[in-house]
Amino acid sequence: MQQAIPYKSWPLPCVNSTTSHGASSTVADNNRGIRGGSKNMVSIVSENAVIVFARKGCCMSHVVRRLLLTLGVNPAVYEMDEEEEVSVLNELGMICKESGKDKMLQLPAVFIGGRLFGGLDKVMTTHISGELVPMLKDAGALWL
Repeated sequence: MQQAIPYKSWPLPCVNSTTSHGASSTVADNNRGIRGGSKNMVSIVSENAVIVFARKGCCMSHVVRRLLLTLGVNPAVYEMDEEEEVSVLNELGMICKESGKDKMLQLPAVFIGGRLFGGLDKVMTTHISGELVPMLKDAGALWL
């Protein structure tokens, strides 16, 4: 009889605020250097072709990330604790209002090309309709 291989969860790499790896980076919540105002949040959103803002351990953010990974996109993921969720959502809301969109933010929030794209439902809807891949190509997240 065969034995099961034990599952081990490996931590994702962190990105310092001084380094930039584009769309292949992961922004972790333990990196306190990127906090400190909507100006930093604007730079985080604008520097990444695709970024997902989500609660830590959220299954819906896992689904969004896996879908994007299967399409060939390596999205940056910004995971937040419950304590900082309100402040991050307020900063993201200010970014959306500055761009002229007054949408209600829901987590996971996906930004494509520096603009709010939507949540899980929007990503799934555009993927099923075949509109997601061209949008990702326009944002520079896909090269093929």
